[in-house]
Amino acid sequence: MTLEYLRDYCLSLPGVTEDTPFDATTLCFRVGGKIFAIMDMEVFEYANLKCDPERAIELRERYAGITPGYHMNKKLWNSVSMRGNVPDSLILELAKHSYELIRDSLPRKEKDRLKS
Repeated sequence: MTLEYLRDYCLSLPGVTEDTPFDATTLCFRVGGKIFAIMDMEVFEYANLKCDPERAIELRERYAGITPGYHMNKKLWNSVSMRGNVPDSLILELAKHSYELIRDSLPRKEKDRLKS
């Protein structure tokens, strides 16, 4: 998985914006103003993605490349390795899952705006 590919995928989801609120190299993707993915643009070793807590535990047990979110709430976020030990298709699925968790938590007015 390359940074460019994951970036393009995230930006293809409805209503997604990107910014670098923490420093010049930490790229964040948002929906409705809330972050759903974080990654370093210079050293693209992993992405932090929000995850359902029960699914997060299952994924961590199954894949060595999925660990509790670095500098994040360990219950709700995973760090997903980009070093080839997590299938690209799963990385994309987890990015979409993270997006959907955040999107679904938005106020109804915001969700309706995203659907149109």
